[in-house]
Amino acid sequence: MSRRESRAALQARLLDIIARLKRLYPDAHCELNYGNAFELLAATILSAQCTDVRVNMVTPELFRRWPDADTLAQANSSEVEDVIRSTGFFRNKAKSLIGMAQAVVANHDGRIPRTMAELRPLPGVGRKTANVILGNAFDTSEGVTVDTHVLRLSALLRISRATDPEKLEQELMHLVPRDDWAVVSHLLIWHGRRICIANRPKCEACVLNDICPSAGIMGRRT
Repeated sequence: MSRRESRAALQARLLDIIARLKRLYPDAHCELNYGNAFELLAATILSAQCTDVRVNMVTPELFRRWPDADTLAQANSSEVEDVIRSTGFFRNKAKSLIGMAQAVVANHDGRIPRTMAELRPLPGVGRKTANVILGNAFDTSEGVTVDTHVLRLSALLRISRATDPEKLEQELMHLVPRDDWAVVSHLLIWHGRRICIANRPKCEACVLNDICPSAGIMGRRT
């Protein structure tokens, strides 16, 4: 855990972190509620700067009124805005949702595409969102989903100093076995929400406190 930790030592420690978190969270998964790839894509677009809990409160009505890309592509933007208003940035999100649906209908016969190259051009879809869809809806690993929890915990655990999500993703892809690309994000997100909470981490209850360079530091600062 020193500043001169070798790449081999870092990788071994990261694999230990993953193994411990797997034991702690054997059911770690995406906490957005969805029934198919379209619903997951819409929910993920809504999750930008919004909690999964709030998104899950909004999506039942959204999917009741517009259950697929074909219906959402024809939706009135003001009506979509009203339904998703509580998720924040609702005008931009409504524009992205409708634009995404229109592109899916026009270019993919109404079906959510299954590749990074096809997902990225869709309105409201960046690499993070595409990774969420591929890893969870299609069980395909083309990358690692990097959100604010993954960025924060990677820094605290000194896995990486990267502050750019795509740079961190590339580093994790080289350190983590491909079979774990999808689950490593879920594990770090679950731990960040339950134990390693921003500004109030429960270091004394953390299964990583003996291999975490930041263990106890936050507590001593408060």
